[in-house]
Amino acid sequence: MIAMILVGLVALIHLYIVLLEMVWWDTPRGHKAFRLKPDFARQTKVLAINQGAYNGFLAAGLIWGLVHPDPAFAWQIQIFFLACVAVAGIVGAVTSSRKILFIQTVPAVIAIIAVMLA
Repeated sequence: MIAMILVGLVALIHLYIVLLEMVWWDTPRGHKAFRLKPDFARQTKVLAINQGAYNGFLAAGLIWGLVHPDPAFAWQIQIFFLACVAVAGIVGAVTSSRKILFIQTVPAVIAIIAVMLA
């Protein structure tokens, strides 16, 4: 049960990131979250929408892993998508902001441990 809650929380984090990148990028909320200047946000909105789509795929995969009826296959789906989230967080931390490591990678690794121990 704890593992499912943690996987669900990682999925929710990514759904929120989708909203930030695809909907709120060029708003005060997006500016604050990503420390953007309004001009830069306007110029990069299309790129952010693309980023948001990828985060949406991660969230969708995690949700798929939570609802799949075959527990063995659901486990594999969850581990795969959590690993993708962890790697994406590492890449984001190296290329953009260290805080991404704590927002994406740490929760994903904790969820991986919980899923493996479940």
